[in-house]
Amino acid sequence: MRSSTRGDVDPFIVMDVMEAARAAEDAGRSIIHMEVGQPGTGAPQEALELLRADLDQPLGYTVGLGLPALRRRIAQHYGDIYDVDLDPGRVVITAGASGAFILAFSALFDNDARVGLGLPCYPSYRQILRAVGLKPVEIETRARGRFQPQPEDVAAHDLAGLIVASPANPTGTMLNEAELTALADACAARDAALISDEIYHGIGYGTRAVSALEVTQEAYVINSFSKYFSMTGWRCGWMVVPEDHVRTVERLAQNLFICAPHASQRLALHAMDCRSELDGNLAVYQANRTLLLDGLAHAGFETMAPPDGAFYIYADVSAYTDDSRVMAADILDKAGVAVTPGLDFDPVAGHRWLRFSYAGRTADMAEGLDRLQRYMKAHGRTEA
Repeated sequence: MRSSTRGDVDPFIVMDVMEAARAAEDAGRSIIHMEVGQPGTGAPQEALELLRADLDQPLGYTVGLGLPALRRRIAQHYGDIYDVDLDPGRVVITAGASGAFILAFSALFDNDARVGLGLPCYPSYRQILRAVGLKPVEIETRARGRFQPQPEDVAAHDLAGLIVASPANPTGTMLNEAELTALADACAARDAALISDEIYHGIGYGTRAVSALEVTQEAYVINSFSKYFSMTGWRCGWMVVPEDHVRTVERLAQNLFICAPHASQRLALHAMDCRSELDGNLAVYQANRTLLLDGLAHAGFETMAPPDGAFYIYADVSAYTDDSRVMAADILDKAGVAVTPGLDFDPVAGHRWLRFSYAGRTADMAEGLDRLQRYMKAHGRTEA
């Protein structure tokens, strides 16, 4: 049967690693999960209890832009956290951040538009762009630029749009206000759309992440309840768009998705008032981060991107391999630790890197480090 080139996208390698880890567990093996960017905790308990009461009510379609109460609460969030006065009418509730990207790309760009992304980056940016008929433009980044795109990249690559992420996946690096302003100004000068991926906001270590809304109102800002709010499987996110784009996005949302899941929206509304429990999760990530920074270096993974936020460490393994996918598979097989090869995030240089997620329980992270240290020693890669 005929098929479309839109479907000719690369696999999401971390999902393949998850499947291999699941198969190993089904065969009776103990696997430590450092591959997936998923909190080891579930949604806040208080929010779940409130949702149970909501389930007695009919949960049908909501309006395409999302529950008005949730949109108002998100607007309040921007005032509380960022001191930004946001009109709730600009907030769009989406089926996870993935749904937001589909809406954003569809609203902003015509076929074959060039949209820039700095390597390494979240792999689905590239694949979603391809699937909707756009051209992902892969921009090499450097350690001295904290693995983030630079303002001059917008003109140099003749971009119609630029995607930035802060904190970034897989590196965890963040953009400060001056850096984000410079990128926004560069996009404005070239009439390029700025899309700011802020799904790891709230997961930082000493410095609050800056929202694009603090430096410009001419941007699409995407966030999600998956990370800080610990609601990955509920598939609920949001997007803030310029006022004159709301109706366009609304029409797309109505036709592509009808609405985000009603129960998920109700849970998200409740979760926004559970910051005490959620900040307790952040304390676990902080402990895990400290543990991995020292433990990975001790194991022989000495060169890392600076993890300012999120819950990842991106480590250079070029001293040991020129194929991170093979090394990741060998670590899973020999050490029982699932990690993600850098090729997922960077098809050019990712063969030299591995990503370690520290979103799980601290005890699991400690066990994973012990296994990694023994693996590296057994393979003559460290004296640890």
